[in-house]
Amino acid sequence: MEGDEAPTELIEAVGGSRRRTAGGGGDRTQKVIFTLGEVLITLGLVVLLFVVYEVYVTDWMSAGKQADATADLDERWSQEPPPDPGNQRTEKVRPVDGEGFAKLYIPAFGTDFVFTVIEGTNEATLEAGPGHYTDTALPGEPGNFSVAGHRVGKGAPFNDLDLLRSCDAIVIETQTDWYVYRVMPMEGEAQGWDQGRGASEQCTDVNPLGEPYEDLIGQQIVLPHQSEVIAPVPNHPDRVAPPQRQVALITLTTCHPRFSAKQRLIVHGVFTKQYPKDPATPGAQPPELTEG
Repeated sequence: MEGDEAPTELIEAVGGSRRRTAGGGGDRTQKVIFTLGEVLITLGLVVLLFVVYEVYVTDWMSAGKQADATADLDERWSQEPPPDPGNQRTEKVRPVDGEGFAKLYIPAFGTDFVFTVIEGTNEATLEAGPGHYTDTALPGEPGNFSVAGHRVGKGAPFNDLDLLRSCDAIVIETQTDWYVYRVMPMEGEAQGWDQGRGASEQCTDVNPLGEPYEDLIGQQIVLPHQSEVIAPVPNHPDRVAPPQRQVALITLTTCHPRFSAKQRLIVHGVFTKQYPKDPATPGAQPPELTEG
């Protein structure tokens, strides 16, 4: 009967419609998943390429700039007569912006760790190597000789700065002298210093400092705007140390944590020794360079 056939045709039609609808929805879902997967893969490749560029390509580019700065510095040192230390009227010459003027050694990082320090801390300067904060002290001077450096990419001179321990040597070479600084006691080490870390031979010339440096420690983490860490009395730009209490400090700054500029890692050291260069032994180096 026609009445009996109609429901069958209707059921088949509806069933077919359902199957087609279900199939179409599955295709759309698959397309969405496939597209999302492609987007994630593309983003992953972009991130990977950025990391490769930031870590390896910029390292390679900065290595060339650092080599040029070092070659230029060595040539100037070999051609320009050094200042006469016996001439009391000789004034210290401030470094030229963008020009290398000293070399930085950190023996704890190996005998091959040496970077030419360049005057200034703008982006172009820091791509070539560690940069000296203009208007901070010069090596060996009372005050705070302060140097910034990248932690990841662009040569990454300060990549391992967080590994420095109290009393580790930081050596600065100039045309005429070697200056040895040592990392200050870390937070919590000052109490019982003489019986603890301070009892080691490496710490012979390092002690917690008194007023106005009484809260100065070897390592701290600060926010980017806290530029007071490079003040003559670190963290206290309003303090002026009387002449009899002034000390010569070094401060190294870099980004923290790695791959981020959210904070700054700061290392403070105190000047302990100076070795004038002897023209009769031009290759002589201070023993601190072998401390590794």
